[in-house]
Amino acid sequence: MNEAPPEHIFSFLADLLEKRTGQELAPNRYWRIETALKPIMRVHGLADLNALVTALSTGGNRVLERQAVEAMLNNETSFFRDQATMSLLTGPAFAALRQARTGHRRLRIWSAASSTGQEAYSIAMALREDRANWQGWDIEIIGSDISMTVVERAREGRYSQFEIQRGMPISLMLRYFGRDGEDWVAKEEIRSMVRFRQHNLLDPVPMTGEFDAILCRNMIMYLQAEHRSTVFDHLARSIAGDGFLMLGAAETVIGQTERFQSSKDYRGLYERKSAEDMRSAA
Repeated sequence: MNEAPPEHIFSFLADLLEKRTGQELAPNRYWRIETALKPIMRVHGLADLNALVTALSTGGNRVLERQAVEAMLNNETSFFRDQATMSLLTGPAFAALRQARTGHRRLRIWSAASSTGQEAYSIAMALREDRANWQGWDIEIIGSDISMTVVERAREGRYSQFEIQRGMPISLMLRYFGRDGEDWVAKEEIRSMVRFRQHNLLDPVPMTGEFDAILCRNMIMYLQAEHRSTVFDHLARSIAGDGFLMLGAAETVIGQTERFQSSKDYRGLYERKSAEDMRSAA
């Protein structure tokens, strides 16, 4: 088989990523494909991208396909990312939820597209730091990601020195993580607060009931328009009427969906539109 032109190879891989995850890899980001896939090619004894595409084109090797797709995903994350908006959510917004839910004293939070877990653990630490106000509450934090590889890493709660220091105040690092060789590992008091699972946001949400807060950051921006609409619809069906949605700093619901609107009280957060709001917008 003659070696295909590089653009054809990249296009094949970008199409595979979009088909499996809904994420669009624009041509100006093709440069990262080869670097991301080199470890996969090395493990499978594939000389170059052309050999990888040949192997993927024959089909049947689900393991190779899954590994290639997961390697091309952008798993960038850090602790307490977008600190100002995160503080708004875990401070005043959570306080409003606490007041509204004093009757049943239950709080449910979903960190969607949570990558290696820093976001979910950040929420857990924020709640532990405010434990006096949450004493006796049933708190559920779920982290999900399409990649089983990063889900397994999140469950382990193990981070390198570089990862642990990104956004993490040293006082919290020492309080909630323990040193293990060159790494830092989350202590049981916050690991026990979070459950991680594999989930593709293009699929119907497998968790039943409504969430009081959903964080879905820096993932929707990579989706094509029709996939964005699908994800917003799924999120809208899973969030409480007075719940809060947090997106990435470069993301918005404006022009993307009719299911959410900017929060009336908390700038930077979003809320599900009521039936009345939907009718007014029609």
